[in-house]
Amino acid sequence: MKKLMIAPSVLSADFAHLHEQIELAEEGGADWIHLDVMDGHFVPNISFGPGIIRTIRKITTLPLDTHLMISDPDRYLEQFREAGSDTITVHYEACPHLHRTLARIRELGARAGVAINPATPVSVLTPIITEIDLLLIMSVNPGFGGQSFIPFSLDKLREASALIARQKPGVHLEVDGGVDTRTAGPVAAAGANVLVAGHAVFGSPSVPEAIRTLRKQAAG
Repeated sequence: MKKLMIAPSVLSADFAHLHEQIELAEEGGADWIHLDVMDGHFVPNISFGPGIIRTIRKITTLPLDTHLMISDPDRYLEQFREAGSDTITVHYEACPHLHRTLARIRELGARAGVAINPATPVSVLTPIITEIDLLLIMSVNPGFGGQSFIPFSLDKLREASALIARQKPGVHLEVDGGVDTRTAGPVAAAGANVLVAGHAVFGSPSVPEAIRTLRKQAAG
């Protein structure tokens, strides 16, 4: 079985105290730092770009898990890799030439990930699953933090887990959206081994304790 990992999303962190927030996440045993990049076009909001990621790279040695919720991500892959991203995840919906995009991410030396929106079926990834290192199931519609978990995401996680087991068992299965102490157990049971949590971590009175509690809940 793949290691269960917690990836706090800094989108929900206090950016006025970003260094301290990331240190607290490390204290709690965070495995990765998740970076939600939004362009105001593919999704409604705008978050941050390579400059902030470069700053975060100086703060932590944890792997940086960069989720590009942007249109035409191919234009920016080099910038995000140079900024320190260890995993670069693009959206299936934003990439007309997905195979080429994934190949480029790997050429740059990063892990290649693909995310799919709630309305996109897992089956679209059957031809490409052997080319990826991470599959991200969005369990909310991307673009806003603090949304409620969409229940049918559990079925998608189970389907994705089965696809991975058949074709490329080493692929990480990540879930992002509405992950908290209530949903951590069910998503892990459905096959997710990387849990992204924003508000549930950085909105908590104790960031380290929130991460430890999520891990405990996910482990059952």
